[in-house]
Amino acid sequence: MSEVELSRSEIQTLIDEWVFDEKARKILARRWFDGVTYEKLAEEFGLSTRQTVNIVRKARNEVFKHFPKITI
Repeated sequence: MSEVELSRSEIQTLIDEWVFDEKARKILARRWFDGVTYEKLAEEFGLSTRQTVNIVRKARNEVFKHFPKITI
C-alpha cells in the first residue's frame, strides 16, 4: 500500500470522526496544521507539556489506526 496525501479539510474530517474528545481534537489540529509546539499548546490549554504530548499521541494514534497510510 502506498501513502495517501489528504487535504487539510479531509484530515480535519478524520480528526472529527475518530477523536471523540473535543479538547484533544483542537490540540491535535493545532499541532498538525499550525505546527504549534507542545509547550505552547500546554500553555494555551492549561495543561502540562507531558499531558499535551500524551493527548497528541493518543489522538494521532486513533486517526492512524483507521487510516495508517495518510501523510500529514
